[in-house]
Amino acid sequence: MNKAEINEKYRKYLYGLSPYYEEPLPFVRGEGKWLQDADGRRYLDFFGGIVTVALGHCEPRVLAALEKQARTLQHVSTLFPTIPIVELAEKLSEIFPGDKPAKSFFTNSGTEAIETAILTARVHTQRTEVVALRHGYHGRSMLSMSLTAHANWRLGGVHDGSIRHAMAPYCYRCPLGLKPESCGTACAQDVAEVIRTTTSGRPAAFIAEPIMGVGGFITPPKEYFPIVADIVRRHDALYIADEVQTGWGRTGGKWFGIEQYGVKPDIIVAAKSLGNGHPIGATVARAEVADSFKGSTIATFGGNPVTMAVCRAVVDVIEKDRLADNATVVGGHLRKRLEGLAEKHPLVGEVRGMGLMQGMELVKDRKTKEPAPQAAAATLESAKDHGLIVGKGGLYGNVMRIAPPLVVSAAEVDDALKILDESLAGWA
Repeated sequence: MNKAEINEKYRKYLYGLSPYYEEPLPFVRGEGKWLQDADGRRYLDFFGGIVTVALGHCEPRVLAALEKQARTLQHVSTLFPTIPIVELAEKLSEIFPGDKPAKSFFTNSGTEAIETAILTARVHTQRTEVVALRHGYHGRSMLSMSLTAHANWRLGGVHDGSIRHAMAPYCYRCPLGLKPESCGTACAQDVAEVIRTTTSGRPAAFIAEPIMGVGGFITPPKEYFPIVADIVRRHDALYIADEVQTGWGRTGGKWFGIEQYGVKPDIIVAAKSLGNGHPIGATVARAEVADSFKGSTIATFGGNPVTMAVCRAVVDVIEKDRLADNATVVGGHLRKRLEGLAEKHPLVGEVRGMGLMQGMELVKDRKTKEPAPQAAAATLESAKDHGLIVGKGGLYGNVMRIAPPLVVSAAEVDDALKILDESLAGWA
């Protein structure tokens, strides 16, 4: 099928999906950091299927693990232990950023892993209320959409009335109108206020992304999460780190984003890069919390042997090739180049992020900070036309999300930023 035929069938037989670009771009092949469309044109991928393809497309060692396991044992369900599931769980216990030992529950997606984390917290604490953050995104089920605090992503209304939202640590658009250098991280204290005024005072958990992905790569100040963690623990609640986008070395130098803040979570939620594109969700909890989870529970496809073998191979490659360190080094280079674009283009209001997870918020005016979603859409289109794939997000649709594979080089960053430079200039 050619591009037009694929798009016609996409519109005819699928629903509820929002593809990028005025004319959707069908891909037929991926190799390393490159994608190829149905017309044979190649694109440098700096979004990785929404911060997912950490090792690049079709990584040979991952494919070898997949093929070997697919020829050995493909499925038995969680009713029966397998070697791949216990090997991966053992490895995740080793690198869990909270108190050890830790135990895992495997599912098929980040959404399912979020559901499992909230259920685990509620079972352990025998409480129901959960505090999340405005601008956060946690998935597309009824519960995870209730946790999400973006109107556009809360389809069908809010379904879980026991969820409360505190202010986001969105320094560029501070909800209190304060300055980062003098605010005393006032937004962190709002978590305590929300607990005191909108809950029973006995919440089950607090959940947040270390960097708010769909929110536009909102990056809290370093002191934010330690203050919040202290508040959470004073109320005997559990701390859940949503590492769906920030995990597996993405933020640089550490396995998980929450480690950048020196906070030990009770539960982490992982997905995306753990499978390098293979469907996976993992909820990892310290053993005391995990052991509270009792009852009749199965996951038909969670812990699938092929998926487990793939994920173990991904973790091994990240560790062996020191890709978290590459995220630090090349991510630093990326950040400097983006800050250079900010100096050159008044359209760029702020550059933020960590490692190989960087965002540029586009504004019509730097003083008023009026969002520029049309400019973001045009930049996205122009970058694509010049052979570069990046992402877009934020509550106002005005943030460019840049998250190349962890194997990216400084030279490839330079190539990508040249295209971004031209795309921003084209809008101006």
